[in-house]
Amino acid sequence: MQSIKVSVRRLDNEVPFPRAAYPGDAAFDLPTAVDVEILPGERVKLPTGLAVAIPQGCAGLVLPRSGLADRLGIGVVNSPGLIDSGYRGEISVILVNLSRETVRFSKGDRIAQLMVVSVPSVQLAEADRLDSTERGEAGFGSTGWRGDDYNGPETRK
Repeated sequence: MQSIKVSVRRLDNEVPFPRAAYPGDAAFDLPTAVDVEILPGERVKLPTGLAVAIPQGCAGLVLPRSGLADRLGIGVVNSPGLIDSGYRGEISVILVNLSRETVRFSKGDRIAQLMVVSVPSVQLAEADRLDSTERGEAGFGSTGWRGDDYNGPETRK
């Protein structure tokens, strides 16, 4: 397995250094660098007090924390947030409160996760036509949503 080194700069020495909670975890916890109250239905952009150097050939994905979503109704608005390899500024996280209660975070609380992934080099080529596939242009909802809606491609004629 390839190891990827990511340099992390603390812009605020009072926030904890990102870490994975358990060995083998896929992402590192990100803190908030401020105290905040998020009202029901409100969204806020929170600084983390951290900047990273994502290596070329990789990207950083800012992901929600499932425990915050489950217990508090907190989500990451643009999930996943994308950190390109050339960005060196502070990581910010846009949270939304989907609950009916005000949610409070204190400086240093873990609000999101950072996952670093390898990305291929992609070259786009303009085309007059695209190759055909079984799915074709079937888009949103094309496979149904109930467990018994989908019986395989032979039922979608």
